[in-house]
Amino acid sequence: MEKTGILTTQLEKAIAWARKYSLFTYPFVTACCGMEFMSVSCAHYDTDRFGAALPRFSPRQSDLLLVVGTVNHKLAPVLLRIYEQMLEPKWVIAFGACASSGGFYDNYATVNGIDKIIPVDVYVPGCPPRPETYLDALIKLQNKIQNEKPAILPAHGGLQPKPRLEHLLGETKHQI
Repeated sequence: MEKTGILTTQLEKAIAWARKYSLFTYPFVTACCGMEFMSVSCAHYDTDRFGAALPRFSPRQSDLLLVVGTVNHKLAPVLLRIYEQMLEPKWVIAFGACASSGGFYDNYATVNGIDKIIPVDVYVPGCPPRPETYLDALIKLQNKIQNEKPAILPAHGGLQPKPRLEHLLGETKHQI
């Protein structure tokens, strides 16, 4: 006699598990950390086991934004536009010291951390960060995704809170 098993779970847990292993990344590479990020994409580190192997080069097909490198004030509206075009739910990883805090740049042109523009979920430290730290960040992000309660139906009608850049760019009204 063959025994059949029954699997029961909550819908929210099943959705969170599926989201955890299907991260569609959008690499926003601007500086020298890009070389270190490219090494993560090789077979030695195997990001496919985390469900984050194939990058998407359209923000409308991705849900994980990887900001790799320095972001200056001129590039800040572009980063904000890319973030706004991404799918919901969306997550952000700041890769490297420059994306996390501005790095060793202390001047008028560099944004001192992308969290002044968009919300960041996980920070990857280092200049340049090692590939292992990116894998650690993926694991932390997967734990965060697994533990958050996913919204099955958007309660806000599809309108997300929009980050503003006026505090960063001054009082002038910039059209993005």
